Amino acid sequence: MSQESIRGAKIPRHEMPCQEPQERIRNFKEVALGYTAEMAHDEATRCLQCKKPLCRGGCPVDIPIPEFIHEVVLGNIDEASRIIHSASSLPAVCGRVCPQEKQCEGRCILGKKGQPVAIGRLERYVADHASDEEVPAITRTGHRVACIGSGPSSVTCAGYLARLGVDVTVFEGLHEAGGVLIYGIPAFRLPKDVVAHELDNLRAMNVDIRLNYVGGRTVTPQGLLAEGYDAVFIGVGAGLPHFLNVPGENCNGVFSANEYLTRVNLGRAHSFPDYDTPVARGKHVTVFGAGNVAMDAARTALRLGAETVHIVYRRTRAEMPARGEEIEHALEEGVQLLELSAPVRFIVGEDSRVQGVELQRMELGEPDASGRRRPRPIEGQNFTLETDLAIVALGTRPNPLLISSTPDLALNEKGYIKVDENGETSIPNVYAGGDIVTGAATVILAMGAGRRAAQSIARRMGLEQ
Repeated sequence: MSQESIRGAKIPRHEMPCQEPQERIRNFKEVALGYTAEMAHDEATRCLQCKKPLCRGGCPVDIPIPEFIHEVVLGNIDEASRIIHSASSLPAVCGRVCPQEKQCEGRCILGKKGQPVAIGRLERYVADHASDEEVPAITRTGHRVACIGSGPSSVTCAGYLARLGVDVTVFEGLHEAGGVLIYGIPAFRLPKDVVAHELDNLRAMNVDIRLNYVGGRTVTPQGLLAEGYDAVFIGVGAGLPHFLNVPGENCNGVFSANEYLTRVNLGRAHSFPDYDTPVARGKHVTVFGAGNVAMDAARTALRLGAETVHIVYRRTRAEMPARGEEIEHALEEGVQLLELSAPVRFIVGEDSRVQGVELQRMELGEPDASGRRRPRPIEGQNFTLETDLAIVALGTRPNPLLISSTPDLALNEKGYIKVDENGETSIPNVYAGGDIVTGAATVILAMGAGRRAAQSIARRMGLEQ
């Protein structure tokens, strides 16, 4: 290692200050408190300013990472913000929820011998402390683009094109914009005012966000093209949940994570009585699944007063797809993991409500197609877990509403929209990105898809080489 590398490796990485577990399980305020100015400066000095930054190659939206970190060292937070915004429309969001450990930080050279630079935490610091970016005068081009859905992929596509002078209209099916950022991710991980601020930045660039327009019903790709839009981007996500398909699953008290989190997040059920939104509250809650959504549901249940919360998973903690940070936070707060366990049936009371779940012990066999060891049941080792509220968080699949209304849209074998390397679908000038193309994935990957589609649209309009 060079002298600079040795120096960078010796400086300890700054941990993120957080609310104490026993305090935070009683509120929906953000768990991570953010860096102070001194912490951000010191962490930024760890960056080696590599001539060939591997970190940037790990970023799906190609943020100039060393450049913005250098400005943090100099104390030029507004300039750091300008650099980030040249590639990303949602820095305050990405700094909070993106899996940097698998992307930019996962490629940081300091991670080879120690701990990588906390790129995500520095991005969040910049986004939270920069002055509101002044929108430069933008020459309108007369081109029009429509985005169906207002989640990360659509917002990124809209922001990129708006900066080039394209008139962008975003059509959102719900009564509030933001997609999964609003209805899916709890406020203790992503405060709603942070999302609202990012959307206000879009509106400042003349992006028109229209609510209560349902893709596949009140708006369709072919209808928008007929109205004179030059291109249409589909970013509606994949919101149809998977279920367990075990006996008793249709009883009262068993929810999909989609419905449960939407009631709490979009309906603001956590702010009762300010928002009188009905939400199921259980004393003994069981969550099935081990991704970030499962962690979100389990931690939400704790904050709504659950006495016990279990996460049931067929494999072990080592195979859990959730971010390590989210698993650690859940365990700190009192969530209990039931590894190597799978549901057999729900136990239903005379009132048609769930009373418990029968589980079967599992063991890990040979690897399956995903490379993970396949779980297999151990005969005769069943047991019962008391449960009065169950939440199924096993991922999602495409909602057929828009797809069924667009018959010329080519789909892959799993029912997701097929696109080429630029994000264009089988219908000319209709693009798609995010979960409706890839299946459930991360915010930043959806943003990368929105950016690629926007670049292709811009090239076709002659706005970018």
